[in-house]
Amino acid sequence: MKKPSDISEPLNTAKQVDPANAGAISRNQLTPEAATSPQGHDVPGHDHAPVLPAPKRTADADACCSVEQPAKKAPTANDHGDHSHDDAGTNPYLWPGVSLALLLGGLALDYADVAFFTGPVRLLWYGLAFVLVGWKVIRSAVYSIPSGNIFNEFLLMSLATLGAFAIGEYPEGVAVMLFYTAGELFQDAAVNRAKRSIRALLEIQATEVTVVRGGQSLILDPQQVQLGDVIEVKPGEKVALDGTLQIAAASFNTAALTGESAPQTKQAGETVLAGMINLERLVQIAVTATYQDTKLAKILAMVQDAVGRKAKTQLFITRFAKVYTPIVVALATLVIVLPYFIVDDYVFRTWLYRSLIFLVISCPCALVVSIPLGYFGGIGAASKAGILFKGSNFLDVMREIDTVVMDKTGTLTQGVFAVQQVQPALGTETTQLLRLVGALETKSTHPIAKAVVTHVGSAAAGVAVDQVEEIAGHGLHGLVDGHEVLAGNAKLLTRFNVPYPAEVEQVADSIVVAAVDGQYAGYLTVADAPKEDAAQAVQELKADGITKLVMLSGDKDSITQRVAKELGIDEAHGGLLPEDKARYVQQYLKEGRKLAFVGDGVNDAPVVALADVGIAMGGLGSDATIETADVVIQTDHPSKIATARRIARATHSVVWQNIWLAFGVKAVVLALGAGGLATMWEAVFADVGVALLAILNAVRIQRMNFTKR
Repeated sequence: MKKPSDISEPLNTAKQVDPANAGAISRNQLTPEAATSPQGHDVPGHDHAPVLPAPKRTADADACCSVEQPAKKAPTANDHGDHSHDDAGTNPYLWPGVSLALLLGGLALDYADVAFFTGPVRLLWYGLAFVLVGWKVIRSAVYSIPSGNIFNEFLLMSLATLGAFAIGEYPEGVAVMLFYTAGELFQDAAVNRAKRSIRALLEIQATEVTVVRGGQSLILDPQQVQLGDVIEVKPGEKVALDGTLQIAAASFNTAALTGESAPQTKQAGETVLAGMINLERLVQIAVTATYQDTKLAKILAMVQDAVGRKAKTQLFITRFAKVYTPIVVALATLVIVLPYFIVDDYVFRTWLYRSLIFLVISCPCALVVSIPLGYFGGIGAASKAGILFKGSNFLDVMREIDTVVMDKTGTLTQGVFAVQQVQPALGTETTQLLRLVGALETKSTHPIAKAVVTHVGSAAAGVAVDQVEEIAGHGLHGLVDGHEVLAGNAKLLTRFNVPYPAEVEQVADSIVVAAVDGQYAGYLTVADAPKEDAAQAVQELKADGITKLVMLSGDKDSITQRVAKELGIDEAHGGLLPEDKARYVQQYLKEGRKLAFVGDGVNDAPVVALADVGIAMGGLGSDATIETADVVIQTDHPSKIATARRIARATHSVVWQNIWLAFGVKAVVLALGAGGLATMWEAVFADVGVALLAILNAVRIQRMNFTKR
């Protein structure tokens, strides 16, 4: 099995809107910040199977259980995280399996009182079983000494097991180390499971870019594209790299960058940014930024950093363990020494054995492993649901929020045009209006025209359309099924001297006004429709204890109020600039509210940074907002906000269950051990057994159902 330093597994990525496209990315594609970001799941001294090669760790970062990794290729305490991964690449379960077989065989020989199984033979038998699983732990304890990180779990395990051998308790010494190793293997599996769920979330970008070189089109990985190369982007594809447009004009969906649904038309020489979606025709773009600076690299860096920010509970346990471990060693020494002056029939071997039991019981593995793993399990469960937490601390804060402030466009609405209302004129049938207007609009590539065609569907199929004239800034004029039809804005009807009702001027949404044979025929409104789960999101948040729901938008206030009423949001404000949104958020924070802000556009980034928890819509959200946010909803579903709160509460509950389990069992067995009522076997359960139970409990988070209750 590969060592962490050898892992460079490909991550699938996607360029097109269709996530079916897949490819690979390696670590050299990351930004410098990503390349040096912390790895692993932030369990002190337990950095197993990182998503990407693990960088240098520090003793402080790894708390009580690991040490700074030397630059040379020598074994370190961090190697302990890989102690089950044999250097030769063998199965990590091989040597523990052999050790278990030797232990069980030895116990059987002891029970049968076989004559030859005594003295050196018995020592060698159990010694081999011990070395197979214990040599890396002892090595880690030795290599931790130069860094000054002496009092760690490796030292406790080494002292306890070697001490057991010193007094002839060979089976117990092997059992302690074997079960400890089994716990590590189990933890490896738990962490890798969580990491796989995070990795799967990242398989949404493509690796294929069409590059034009020497007059030929080449299909390359984005990381192979150089500055100045010209790439081709087909209709429907997401632009993978920043660059300048090389054709006369093209339209792009810029919702990922601007937060608004209206498409933008770019002219030759203007900048096209990664994340924009090409809407109409094949375009060519001269690359001005490398792939390392795209959204993909930043999301990867975010995932790598996800457990770097510790929750308050983790920080406490880390500080506690750094003080706790040397105290345990001192107390274990006193268990040997003090009875000499107090007990009349003092027997050194008896009190040494009790001291070794004390050491095993006191090992803080259950806490320093299971608590961060609990938070990591929460992060993994969230990732499976399409939610990325940038740090375990935000799981705690998410549980505490009482106010949710949301942007409108791209957050609660789809960020795309759709027909909202059809209002035929008196004497005109709705079906006839839609058939004529829909047929004429098929001759246009404008996004509003496409929205009308989509709404009309097959009703316009087969209708004859002739002599179509597209009047820039006004609309279309043509013959449809023998009728002269106008479809566009009010200025188009004015141009052709067609009178229309005054109510048309009062419509707030984008409007398509129609006339047939010189007579006003009605209008259609086209607007940004709410997302399918937007109303559900509002209902779930209210039911989940959120006392204040607010919508802030840069769109017209009339549209904002309409959407708020439709979704059931009590307070909404429209026509806002970014600084206006920030002013509202600051006001709520001054009122003492615990606030989450949800947004997607660049204009939301400052407000996301102000909030206690900043939440970004990551599917089409802007890079700036995603970078600033604390939580990213990759699926763009606002209902995931309530899901994130449920995951946060479940994680908090599991973490505290583990804390009380660890402290409770250890306290009982410590008392029994001090009185001579507990053996090394009970000590093994109090340490490794409790750690395994805590890890099982932490893994349980990823199996929970966090859908709507």
